[in-house]
Amino acid sequence: MLLHLRYSLSRKAIYLTALLVSLITLTALIVLSFLLTKETLKNNEQFARRSFLNKYDAIEFEFNNIANYQNVLKNVVDKSNVNSYKDHFNVLNELNNHRNLRLYNWYYSNKNSNNKNEFNYTSIGKPFNDKAELISEKLKQQKNSLIIHDKDSMYWVNYDSVPYNQSYFYYGSTINLIDLHDYFININKNSFNYVFVFDKEGYCITHPDEKFIGKNIFDFTTITPQDTLSSKTQLKYTEQKAISEYLTETEITRFIKPLKVDGFDGYVAVGYLNFYIEESVQPTKLYVATIFIATIFLISVIFLLFNLLTRKAFREKEVVSNEKNKLLIENEMIVKENALNQLKQLKNQINPHFLFNSLNTLYMTIGLNQKQAQRFTMNLSKIYRYLIVPPKENIVTVKKELEFIQQYMELQKSRFQEELVFNLIIKDEKSLKKSIPYLALQLVVENAIKHNIATIDSPLSITIELKKNNIVVSNTYQPINNTTDNMHFGLEYLEKMYAFYKTNTLRIKVKDGIFICKLTLIN
Repeated sequence: MLLHLRYSLSRKAIYLTALLVSLITLTALIVLSFLLTKETLKNNEQFARRSFLNKYDAIEFEFNNIANYQNVLKNVVDKSNVNSYKDHFNVLNELNNHRNLRLYNWYYSNKNSNNKNEFNYTSIGKPFNDKAELISEKLKQQKNSLIIHDKDSMYWVNYDSVPYNQSYFYYGSTINLIDLHDYFININKNSFNYVFVFDKEGYCITHPDEKFIGKNIFDFTTITPQDTLSSKTQLKYTEQKAISEYLTETEITRFIKPLKVDGFDGYVAVGYLNFYIEESVQPTKLYVATIFIATIFLISVIFLLFNLLTRKAFREKEVVSNEKNKLLIENEMIVKENALNQLKQLKNQINPHFLFNSLNTLYMTIGLNQKQAQRFTMNLSKIYRYLIVPPKENIVTVKKELEFIQQYMELQKSRFQEELVFNLIIKDEKSLKKSIPYLALQLVVENAIKHNIATIDSPLSITIELKKNNIVVSNTYQPINNTTDNMHFGLEYLEKMYAFYKTNTLRIKVKDGIFICKLTLIN
């Protein structure tokens, strides 16, 4: 297995595989952690809602008990006469002494005598023996329930009335809000949430903190009247994130639902502590983190063991690879050296033959056209300067090679006159900045001139076309019968140069009487 891996996997591949496995594991654990956390939060939120509804049911039950007591008083009044009210209410007060939540019964009557408004008060039980006048003023508001502030105490009064002696007979029960607070504290012990009740005007009936009892909740909480419009919600209660007025700087989820019982119309608000939800999620996150660390540790151990087992194989592979690269470099150097030797041979062939033909042409031109002869001489000197000083790596820009071939073709046209037609077409000027093998165009053009017939009746037409990725050299294909064996010697040099630069795209073909040679540009 090790021998197989030595040749099939590289060290980089092993590291990438281990990294990929680690990333997949990490991603899977992150997704798992997210899903578990999301599901836990969802379950805790559902638990918070169930806790709120349970709390609401408990509060509603207790308020129904208070409302039912008012019905007891109504039955007493309906079945008794004025003279026996005092005795009956005294009995009820005695019974109330044994209740966990103490209720005080009271009544008073408004009698009219001698056409004057004269008020006679009768109240039974504490704390209203001396506060009948205060109650009577409040009762004029014609409500079934009201909050009375008296010095340091606050009272919740529920009452009803019946016609009596051309006026009304009032009766009801009174609860000290502090007693109500203590009562709810004892029956609603829950560390996850707390509850308070307020009436439609916003006055707090009961609250875990005594200092808020009797105050308007719109003054000390973030609750707005809009938050009490639960009829517009599908669940018939509102739910929102808020900062607790009871526990400083503590985020809560506040639920508000209407509470309607006989004699009371208000709302129940429950604040569920959000940090309990977050704390319940922490164990899940801890478990996932532990699994993640253990998994990464296990993967690391396996990877290190595997690395130790394969290190020797990789070293042997590296030695073989280095030797192979060395041979490839030496082979490329040999190829390049052969190409340079061929180029040298080509130049040695070009120089005397081309110089002889050029001097011949110059001799004839001097006698006919002196200015043309001067121009011919300048072009000849520029051409030989280009031939004598080759560029490094035998690569030149397309622009320089085209400038040279234009000078070269001008000399050839001076020699062949109308027997030779030359055209240069540049379709992509950006390609002028690219590169091409040294003397590539000259070799192809010279090959066309040397091995094709050029007469006035059948002129040799040569076209060089510069495109985006290549140069196309085409000429009319009218070969001379006695072609030599070395006619493709220059083209072989080009093939070797392109092979050296890893660009094996020298293409040669004859189509419809046209010889076409495509030279790929080197970036």
